[in-house]
Amino acid sequence: MDHRNLGWRMVAVAFFVDFVAVGFFFYSFGVFFKAIAAEFGDSRLGISLGFTATSVVGAIVAPLLGKALDIYPLKRVIGVGCLSMTTGFFLLSQVQTQMQFYVVLGVFIGFGASSMGGLATAKLVANWFNRQRGRALGIAATGISVSGVVMPFVSAALIENYGWREGFMAYGCFTGLVVLPIVLLFVVSKPADVGLAPDGGHLLGEGHDALKIEPIIERPVTHERNFWVLVAAVSLLFCCQSATLTHMVPRLTDTGVSLQQASLMISICAGLGVAGKLSFGWIGDFWSARKALWLAIGTQFIGQLMMLSGLDYLPVFAVGAALFGYGMGGVVPLQGALIGRVFGSDRFGRALGLMRPAMFPIQMVGVPLAGWIYDVTGSYRPAFLFFLVLYVLAAIVIALFREPLVRR
Repeated sequence: MDHRNLGWRMVAVAFFVDFVAVGFFFYSFGVFFKAIAAEFGDSRLGISLGFTATSVVGAIVAPLLGKALDIYPLKRVIGVGCLSMTTGFFLLSQVQTQMQFYVVLGVFIGFGASSMGGLATAKLVANWFNRQRGRALGIAATGISVSGVVMPFVSAALIENYGWREGFMAYGCFTGLVVLPIVLLFVVSKPADVGLAPDGGHLLGEGHDALKIEPIIERPVTHERNFWVLVAAVSLLFCCQSATLTHMVPRLTDTGVSLQQASLMISICAGLGVAGKLSFGWIGDFWSARKALWLAIGTQFIGQLMMLSGLDYLPVFAVGAALFGYGMGGVVPLQGALIGRVFGSDRFGRALGLMRPAMFPIQMVGVPLAGWIYDVTGSYRPAFLFFLVLYVLAAIVIALFREPLVRR
């Protein structure tokens, strides 16, 4: 069997897994938001805490998951995540209380999404690429954005025609019957498993001195300055991004925009996110980290300003959503590319796994904060003005990043 293009096949698998693991929930949650809130008391803070529950569990399991990704076959880890997501979607269709809603989201969706996508797919792609790592991570991560283009419309149609419970049941069927078999059939953890080197090269035999590399003693990842710079900057960005996407649909429908039109704004974000992931993935292979991340932050900042000023004029809001989505799309591949550049593929899973709990205290604030501010003031505007300040802070933090002298 010709394995020369197997790395790109892993990118395709990662694309599809991210489409479901991140896109089904991350981009669809805002569409489900008001329908679920209406059934469980109409508190936006209350439903926002469900999103936070997934982040809590993701942060708790991330360090252990990071180690597991460096030790166990990725097929096994991602497969367990698929089973957890499948179970979670089925249980969400049956919950009767808000507490059950929190528990299912946290235990099954939070664990499943972390084990199935994001960490695991980034590790899979990073194992297979070195020189083109940023580009490959960017292409794989477009699965999230493509899902964001498609799934808001699918979710809106399911809710309007069948109900939110039936929508979650449909997602459970797809995850268990389609995604899980693809993972079990096609995932190959690393190129060495089939006699290859990263980027499609062939491993040399044991007799070749070229592969005899002296081991080096490396500091723990948490002792690296760049680790904490990335934690601070990316967590600030994720805080703003998750709140923007989760509250975008209710924010617009409050002004009289239809559910389908509001869902279109999410799809615009996601569609430009595809372009962002592809272009920033390429940029991450050639530009300095500071310049690439500043560009992503600046684009999001301008987009947020336009969405604030265009809330009552949908075309302006749509342009803002497009700019926000483009900048947001760049963050995921840049994070993965920079982790690989600083820590190498051997410590990639460990570094990414340790980042999740470190990012959690900041990252988790955005969604419930915006919901609480709305419940108290009747408006989202104060929350999104505060998020503009966080973008400026993230840009300042990035100035502290030190470019590694050697790419790993």
